[in-house]
Amino acid sequence: MEKAILLAVAASFCTATASVAQRQGARGVETTGGFGFRLILRLVGRPIWLLGIASMIAGFLFQLIALRYGALALVQPILAIELLLVFGYMAVAGRRRVRIRRRDWLAAAAMPAGIALFLRLAAPSGGRLHGPSMSWLLAGLITLCVVLLAVAAASGRGPWPGGSSTRRAALLGVATGVAWGFVAAVIKELSSHLGGGVGAVFTTWSLYLLVIAGATAMLLASHAQAAGTLAASQPGFTILDPLWASLLGVLVFGEQIRTEPWDLAGEALALALLIAGVSGLSRSCFVLGELGVPECLPAGQKAVAGSERIPEETRTS
Repeated sequence: MEKAILLAVAASFCTATASVAQRQGARGVETTGGFGFRLILRLVGRPIWLLGIASMIAGFLFQLIALRYGALALVQPILAIELLLVFGYMAVAGRRRVRIRRRDWLAAAAMPAGIALFLRLAAPSGGRLHGPSMSWLLAGLITLCVVLLAVAAASGRGPWPGGSSTRRAALLGVATGVAWGFVAAVIKELSSHLGGGVGAVFTTWSLYLLVIAGATAMLLASHAQAAGTLAASQPGFTILDPLWASLLGVLVFGEQIRTEPWDLAGEALALALLIAGVSGLSRSCFVLGELGVPECLPAGQKAVAGSERIPEETRTS
């Protein structure tokens, strides 16, 4: 279990780096209301976005090995500290441009506290190596329906009218989080074949499903990051990924968590604490500062519509 935890933390560092790098790479890239790989082709020409992809791959490898030694309900919640690390990165990079507030520190403390409390109370354990075929089929169909509904809502299609870029980014973040949760379950299935060598890995269906599901999740993530701010898209990534993966861990792999009434109440409290931390961090000035929100700017700077913030003493009339 200790090995799985350490590997999950390493994966979180990599995915946090990937999130920041991909967000920076996607900034200013022209997007349309539709979906397609043209966006990916434009992003490939940006070195920082490629750094994000490399970090994502490293995070995947750490996650793959972590899931070989630990349950989905153990590993995926630990990966939620990605946003805490994103906050740390942005705090260091933007410490001269925005102010840190007490609520930021409270949110930063709430996240790991919520994760630790959840893992302590839920005590995930057990589970089978391979999920039954019918369980996988049901999990895949439910995941696909949820993702398609979120994408349709983000696109303003069906009964949902169009909305702001923030709403679009948030809905695409939800779709991305659910997709990544399903990807984590597929990675868990694939990890069970590592002991059989390279031949066993390349002859299992889970590898090829992982390629398809992973590419889809990456496409959704790129559109979510390009559609709006990190404040809008990141909560969906961070909250729904571990929750959906943990649910699939129980339903597909038969993993066990404590379900006594007091345990469930404590787990709900832990999740509420985690959600509050994620919500607080995603609205931190270290994230909102990229919009030029006036209350986030230190003295001597002000927001300029459509441009980067420029210190008053360096701007000419």
